Amino acid sequence: MVACVIKIYCCLHRVCLKSRTVSSSDLLPLDLLSRALPRPGQAPPTKMVQSRGSRGLRLAGAVTTALSFPASQIFTNCDYFPAEFSLVATIKIPRLRWKKNEYIFSVVEDRSESLLLGLPRVTLGNAPPCSRAEQGQLWFNAQRKGLFICDTLTWRTLLQNKERLDYIENYQDLYTSSETFDVEVFSIPCEGLFLAAANRDSVSGSGIYKWRNETFQLYQNISTQEARAWKHFTIDDKIFLVVANSREAEPELSVIYSWNPQWRRFLRYQTLETHGALDWEAFQIHNHSFLVVANHRRDSNHNIHSVIYRWNQDTKMFEVNQTLSTSGAYDWEFFTVGPYHFLVVANTFDGQTTSISSAVYIWLDGRFQTFQNIPTVGATDWEAFQIGDRFFLAVANSQRVSDHGPSPYSINSTVYELSTLTQTFIRFQDILTHSAVDWEFFTIGDEKFLVVANSYDGTSYSLNSMVYRWQGYEGFVPVHSLPTFGCRDWEHFSTDEGSFLIYSSATSRLSKVFKLKTY
Repeated sequence: MVACVIKIYCCLHRVCLKSRTVSSSDLLPLDLLSRALPRPGQAPPTKMVQSRGSRGLRLAGAVTTALSFPASQIFTNCDYFPAEFSLVATIKIPRLRWKKNEYIFSVVEDRSESLLLGLPRVTLGNAPPCSRAEQGQLWFNAQRKGLFICDTLTWRTLLQNKERLDYIENYQDLYTSSETFDVEVFSIPCEGLFLAAANRDSVSGSGIYKWRNETFQLYQNISTQEARAWKHFTIDDKIFLVVANSREAEPELSVIYSWNPQWRRFLRYQTLETHGALDWEAFQIHNHSFLVVANHRRDSNHNIHSVIYRWNQDTKMFEVNQTLSTSGAYDWEFFTVGPYHFLVVANTFDGQTTSISSAVYIWLDGRFQTFQNIPTVGATDWEAFQIGDRFFLAVANSQRVSDHGPSPYSINSTVYELSTLTQTFIRFQDILTHSAVDWEFFTIGDEKFLVVANSYDGTSYSLNSMVYRWQGYEGFVPVHSLPTFGCRDWEHFSTDEGSFLIYSSATSRLSKVFKLKTY
């Protein structure tokens, strides 16, 4: 403060000497802050502080008025000094409010200030909101060392440090209201991550769980009738869940629920007549939305029609579009190869045997037509996936049942590859499974994996379900063995905390979440 007074003293001395003769006794120190700051008692006090080698005055509260006063108060006899002048001070502020239009990296149009691409945020914790307002924005996660882009629903990976799977550890024991046949993990913009559990008991219904404090916690309960599967889908930014109810009733009805943003709950939207429904698949072709149901049986008849529904943009409802003959349909899987769209059904039982064909259909001339029949043995699930430019289908074969002989559960499930030469799916690899009821494909970094749900070996439901890693020419090789009990379904999902697997049990209330530890 002394140095500041000396500089002001000398400055005033030189400027004002030109206007009149002054003696040194006339040049007194000036307390500028006392003139600028409010009087004591009218504003929070100031305090001298030192931080990282810098010393200054801290204003204890927000000062809403400018720190200024008329120059005439101190230059009473100076004709040459300007009416206004400024003293530059350095102000240290611990926190600055984040501005939404500030970017640490941006791409703009040539000779324009129009923003094309911006990287506005870097975080270590939870992901920022991703909705239509943030579409196209980038987010850099310093913890996961990844660059992500918002697609209005979720943050899609652009660049990320390549992780490798090290080991798998138990993460959460999730107790549901009753046995769980299926789990569906999905995200709702601005809300977070959810899980829908298809529970067997009709009295207690099925639960919707939300990822809170790094675990799944019950969020909503929905009345269901021996639910066997859930499917999440969106149409025009509207979020839906459809449940496959399998309880015998007249009529048997499966229900579509829609997400209400105001109530922040799923509400009943539309009912559809089904017959022993075990699965739903949702897909889009040429901007048209479809649903297909796996009708398993009607009374004791397994050879019935499964139904494809199409969304009517005028009525905002699903309408019957096409029926396909199926035999004990258990699962549907939709996939695309280039410009072609496919549906494949898992036919389980025709009333006499499980050694039947499951059909692959291709979309031609506005409808699905048979593309290929593949021999299966009690097929319960199809998983379509792509590795590089190669396309695969994995079938889960559950059991061999016929009019004569034993009914073995330990049989081969098969991975098929689409041959560019024959333009058909051909056998690629057989994998020994034990009443397999589900496959789940997932990736960690550059590594590709399949995990199988082994449910029963003829004597016990307590089995190891296997994780297989893709090793090129060797195919899928077992790398991890996970103890499961009555395993029915696998789902892979990721959060800011890492990658996870969850399995549901068809014989117990306990579902388990595993964390995939990487390096």
